[in-house]
Amino acid sequence: MGEIVLREAATAAGIDVVVESAGVSDEEEGNPIDRRARRVLDSAGYPVHDHRARQVRAGELDRYDLVLAMTSQHLSALHRRADRDGTDPSHLRMWREFDPAAPRSADNSCLRDLDIPDPWYGGHQDFVDTLAALEAGLDRIVEHLRDLARRP
Repeated sequence: MGEIVLREAATAAGIDVVVESAGVSDEEEGNPIDRRARRVLDSAGYPVHDHRARQVRAGELDRYDLVLAMTSQHLSALHRRADRDGTDPSHLRMWREFDPAAPRSADNSCLRDLDIPDPWYGGHQDFVDTLAALEAGLDRIVEHLRDLARRP
């Protein structure tokens, strides 16, 4: 869902960017987008193209200027991958860092506060809520991408 909403937001903003999604595990490798996610995205007007789940590959993090994790657990796994690959982890961020209304612990020490809700075990409304959480940070993510594009 994140790949689709971010790609659409970047395109609408006129930013030429490659948006790809990958998981930190191989559990869903090769599977298409969840039918419930597809239904919610379709209802919200997002074009849903063919997508197959895949895992982040060794050495791949260096290819991206920004890597957005959905949960603190995913971020930790990405940091471990970056460490194994010898990659600078400074471009690894939480999606909801960009959501001005996202809950935050008093000292910003609890990254779990920034987790995007995982709708997998829920129903339709859980997917709707996840889409809303993704959309909430889009403006600031797009602005960050615009800033990255301006760099020499």
